[in-house]
Amino acid sequence: MSTTIPKSTFTFFKKLEKNNNRDWFNEHKPEFKNIEKDVKLFYNSLMEKLRSHDDIEGMKMFRIYRDVRFSKNKAPYKTHFGGSFKRATARLRGGYYLHIQPGESFIATGFWEPSKEDLFRIRKEFETDDEEIRAILDNKKFKSVWGSFVGDELKTAPKGFDKEHPAIDLIRKKQFIFTKQFSDKEVLGDDFVTKVDNAFKAVRPYFDYMSDVLTTDLNGVSLLKD
Repeated sequence: MSTTIPKSTFTFFKKLEKNNNRDWFNEHKPEFKNIEKDVKLFYNSLMEKLRSHDDIEGMKMFRIYRDVRFSKNKAPYKTHFGGSFKRATARLRGGYYLHIQPGESFIATGFWEPSKEDLFRIRKEFETDDEEIRAILDNKKFKSVWGSFVGDELKTAPKGFDKEHPAIDLIRKKQFIFTKQFSDKEVLGDDFVTKVDNAFKAVRPYFDYMSDVLTTDLNGVSLLKD
């Protein structure tokens, strides 16, 4: 099983960016399928590493074809690979994502689009007690890997919350995600799969906290059925 990203991945995507049309892609499709096969092996290798320290249900590698129906950009193909890893069971929340693109490769983790119910539950937890989440976010090791939250947030307080609340900086967020960038040289390196796995491993305290919040009520009573 491959543990490296082939250099041909970036070469191909740079060419595709200049020739993003069906005729060119169909002519070079055999080349793409070979690269895709190798990259998928890498994603599977990463999944096996993740499974050594987390319960991963599976991996989904996204197709190269773009849905252009509602987009001003009518280019038919993506110029990157993307794949997500889903944590197993209702008890474990959060997910992992790996994006491979020339000059723009990154990993992401956390909660992209929490449901209305989950978003409210998270905000109520922060409103009640933000000490534990701040301790996680301010941890030196965690911060050195992931930095701070990124993602969409409201300009003011959500309905029903006090705009003067000490935790309003957390409460007004709509997404709770982290990202980490990698250079092309890092992506092509022999140790890239280990670097990604170590970064994902470092997010575990955050996932443990959020999983606990999202599977209990404000009194700490489990919402899961045995």
